[in-house]
Amino acid sequence: MRYAIIIPDGAADTPCAELGGKTPLEAAKIPAMNRLAAEGILGLARTVPEGMKPGSDVANLAVLGYDPAQVYTGRAPLEAANMGIELSPDEAVFRANTVTIRDGVMEDYSAGEITSPESRAIIERFQEDHRLPGIRLVPGVSYRHACVMSEMATCIPERTPPHDITGKPVVWHNPPGEAGRRILELEELSRKLFPSYEENIKREKAGKNQATQLWLWGGGIMPELPLFKDLYGLTGGLVSAVDLLKGIAKLAGLEVIDVPGATGLINTNFSGKAQAALACLAKHDFVTIHLEAPDEAGHHGNAKEKTQALELIDKKVIAPLLAEADKSGDLRILCMPDHPTPIALRTHTCEPVPFVIWGAGISARGGNKFTEAEAAKTEDSIAAATGLLRQMMEL
Repeated sequence: MRYAIIIPDGAADTPCAELGGKTPLEAAKIPAMNRLAAEGILGLARTVPEGMKPGSDVANLAVLGYDPAQVYTGRAPLEAANMGIELSPDEAVFRANTVTIRDGVMEDYSAGEITSPESRAIIERFQEDHRLPGIRLVPGVSYRHACVMSEMATCIPERTPPHDITGKPVVWHNPPGEAGRRILELEELSRKLFPSYEENIKREKAGKNQATQLWLWGGGIMPELPLFKDLYGLTGGLVSAVDLLKGIAKLAGLEVIDVPGATGLINTNFSGKAQAALACLAKHDFVTIHLEAPDEAGHHGNAKEKTQALELIDKKVIAPLLAEADKSGDLRILCMPDHPTPIALRTHTCEPVPFVIWGAGISARGGNKFTEAEAAKTEDSIAAATGLLRQMMEL
């Protein structure tokens, strides 16, 4: 038997006025997902353990069968693992967003979805300019970068993710203590220097949001994950556009599969991701496909785009995998979001998400549609997400 996990990031939601009181999953035309629900086991799953925050880091670890309470050390270390960053014993690594803050308000956590070449140039120039000891910056994808700081491993301050405070004052979210002072010193210097950089000048002339400064958050030390093969006896790979998921895959010993044109946005190469997943299943017995677009639309409060993203995932990713399953007869699929990202809130929440387990040898048990409401009616509500992969294998 072969296995696939499909993660439409942040797909779960609440009823939206813009969609006539429907959730994006209810409003979207998603025949492939609905087929999974009608023929498989539908239910709700809790992806965020009690007492933990609903980040994509925690939730995706749970979907992949790891207990976040046992292995989680912070978001940035997971991303750093994919970026090839090594930490000395006294160092911590932070996610460093290039953000747009105006008049003390978080206007845009992604600096207008700044491109990777623009953002990389800004980070590399700032690394040369800042001259602060014990700090090194590593450019990543789009607005997502890493900052390594010495003498931080035992005093890592918590910091609100910038996508959680869109449209809100930032002054209430300053990190505390001496460690916080060092972070704020770096951010203040970025605020002074970024506007003079060529990429920002061009963006301002083009009417785009500038990267006005850095915002550091999600700090931690490098975790140790049990190898996926040791836990489940499976070899496989992961398809994603974002460093977070790729980092989890590397730490778990899974193959990281890069797809040309994969952006993590609605303009990503959906078809390319599906073909890469099928190629992985031709040589391995497991693959995960992570799709960031619904989450990004949720953070931007864009119900129309979120619905469109779900329809593209359904048509260009799930439908081809269903076709392969129908042909081969040996493929099982677990499809579920990692967490809700409600349009109304524009951030993650802890509520359970719909899941469906479908495939060879699995009998229908649940509803007819892949929606939050249908999943809540089933006898498999509420399951722990960490056990779903094992359940799919043992059915």
